[in-house]
Amino acid sequence: MRRRVILGLACAIASVVLGAAAAFETRATKLQAIKTVGVVSAIGEEMSLTQAGLTALGNTGQSVSISAWGLDELIVQQTTKLLSGRFRVQAVSYRRAAFAAIRDSAVAPVNLLRSDPFKELVRSDVAPQGLDAYIVITRARSKLGNGRNVEGIGLAQYRTLLADYGLIHALYEVRVIDGKSFDVIEKRAAAPLDNTGTMRLAGPSGPVDATFDGPASNERLRAAIADLITRSLPVTLGDMHLIDSQ
Repeated sequence: MRRRVILGLACAIASVVLGAAAAFETRATKLQAIKTVGVVSAIGEEMSLTQAGLTALGNTGQSVSISAWGLDELIVQQTTKLLSGRFRVQAVSYRRAAFAAIRDSAVAPVNLLRSDPFKELVRSDVAPQGLDAYIVITRARSKLGNGRNVEGIGLAQYRTLLADYGLIHALYEVRVIDGKSFDVIEKRAAAPLDNTGTMRLAGPSGPVDATFDGPASNERLRAAIADLITRSLPVTLGDMHLIDSQ
C-alpha cells in the first residue's frame, strides 16, 4: 500500500513537472515567432493617495490627476526603445481610458475564473490589427501595511502610534497578447527594486523623504516615479524573455 502511495505521488509530481515544461516550451515557441509588436500603456493618468496603519483605519483612499506628467507616453517610449533590438515595434492607437477602467475583482477567485478582460479590448480597441503581438502595460495591485490594497501610481503613508513612514509606488503588470488568437502568451507583474525600506510592496516602490516637501515637490515626485518606471522596465521585460536580461 505504501509503495502504491509513493508511486502515485511520484507520478503526480512528474505530471506537474512535465506540464510546466510543456507550457514553458509553448510560451517560448510563441515568443520566438513574434516579429511585429504594438505597445499599449494605461497606468499613469491618476495617482492614488493612501493612508494606512493604526491611526488611519477609517480613512478612504483619494486620487488626483497626473495626466500632465505623460507617464504612459514615457512607458511606451521606453518600452519601444527596449524592444526594438529584437522586434519591429509599430505605433498603435487605443482608448487609454478603456484599458485604465478595467479592475481586478476584490474577490480573488473571480479573477481566476473569468477570462482575461484585456484580450477582448485588444481585439476591439487597438489599431492597427494584425500585428504578431501586443504588449499591454496596466496597473497592478499590492497590499500595504495592515492589508489595504494600493495600485498603479501612488503616494502612501503608513502611520502607527510611534512612527510615520511614506513611500511612492509604480505598480504595473505586462501582458503579451497574441495578435491573431488574442490569447495571453505571458503575464508578469513588475517586481520590487531595492525593497529595503520599512514598508514593502510587491512591486517598484521607494521611500518618501523631506525633498518631497516645498514648492518643487510636484516635479520631484514626477521624476521619482519616472525613475521607478525606467529602472524596472528593463528588469521586467528581461524576466519575460522579451529582451536580454539586464
